[in-house]
Amino acid sequence: MDEEYDVIVLGTGLKECILSGLLSVDGLKVLHMDRNDYYGGESASLNLIQQLWKRFRGADAPPASLGSSRDYNVDMIPKFMMANGVLVRVLIHTDVTKYLSFKAVDGGFVYNKQKVHKVPATDMEALKSPLMGIFEKRRARKFFIYVQDYNESDPKTHEGLDLTRVTTKELIAKYGLDDNTIDFIGHALALHRDDRYLNEPAIDTVKRMKLYAESLARFQGGSPYIYPLYGLGELPQAFARLSAVYGGTYMLNKPECKVEFDGEGKVVGVTSEGETAKCKKVVCDPSYLPGKVRKVGKVARAIAIMSHPIPNTNDSHSVQVILPQKQLGRKSDMYLFCCSYSHNVAPKGKFIAFVSTEAETDNPQVELKPGIDLLGPVDEIFFENYDRYEPVNEPSLDNCFISASYDATTHFESTVTDVLNMYTMITGKNLDLSVDLSAASAAEEY
Repeated sequence: MDEEYDVIVLGTGLKECILSGLLSVDGLKVLHMDRNDYYGGESASLNLIQQLWKRFRGADAPPASLGSSRDYNVDMIPKFMMANGVLVRVLIHTDVTKYLSFKAVDGGFVYNKQKVHKVPATDMEALKSPLMGIFEKRRARKFFIYVQDYNESDPKTHEGLDLTRVTTKELIAKYGLDDNTIDFIGHALALHRDDRYLNEPAIDTVKRMKLYAESLARFQGGSPYIYPLYGLGELPQAFARLSAVYGGTYMLNKPECKVEFDGEGKVVGVTSEGETAKCKKVVCDPSYLPGKVRKVGKVARAIAIMSHPIPNTNDSHSVQVILPQKQLGRKSDMYLFCCSYSHNVAPKGKFIAFVSTEAETDNPQVELKPGIDLLGPVDEIFFENYDRYEPVNEPSLDNCFISASYDATTHFESTVTDVLNMYTMITGKNLDLSVDLSAASAAEEY
């Protein structure tokens, strides 16, 4: 271990593993360590008995009715991938798709006026949606057509509007859409986490809506999302393999992992079990450098094991339901995520559902009730809160690059933005993600 590396990565969470893979591909000498004896860190997949049950219920054995423990791959940070999104582009750019098999997600839904509805993503779906009355449907259809036809580099499609200046609220006002429609467009299509976007330039919302519609068209499925067979635990391991192919070194079960600094506060290495590996830079999750991060929030979540799909979702075996903040009288959205044996994450006939939100109280049971009420009967349910941290250090001074904790969203767009920003800070360059998206299609056929 007494060698010198360009970068030492601490923690095998998804963000750290993607960076480790990207940096190895760039030709940097990378050492990757984790204090745990398993991959994934906060974003690990757990089996039923040794991991999930032990974590929430202690020593008791789970009931036999739940099925075989090893048939469970319960993701601790469950998130779907947008089929045309940035994470899929990163997977293709690095050729990690060859280690993974994906399957389309059955449905994308939104909670509106106490009911669950399919998210309309195109002008034709808008006309069929029970979310809107007849006149509102026509107005929404016009707006969807504007978004579908919008091309940043073709001013003829802009209809005289500069979307880098016009706010989302002003753009939507031009089409006369009501608050109800704005709510599902902003939160379930553009995937904004709160309502701040209304006063920000409309270009971001339009691009997000286009990504949703293009991703939906990609697999002709009921949603724009895909998800790996056997769950997200496959992703960190796939990037770990990639790193190893390019000469990266992996060490699990390394206690302590103490980051060492010189007199000027710059990182010089990492010590574990009495040995120090020298390095120029450290990449890690917040738990490895607690003195350089601050708490910025808390996520409340429930994990349920069920014997049926979420009601009112067309019997979808995998589904996302977004509950916009306004519908619940909250400051942030709530998310439902469900997948099942059809993605090989549970035994036959079993479904795993997650309800998550940015915590606004200390009582997850009460706070998550609107989402839990949509699940129907559950076999088992587990609750927990976890703190979210963000780095407060200046990487140019100490050469420490720390990822932010995972948020409550059930899709990957915010996670990958953090990774790409870190990549640029570490390397000084932008990752070129202009890839052929069809390169991933073979992996999705199952």
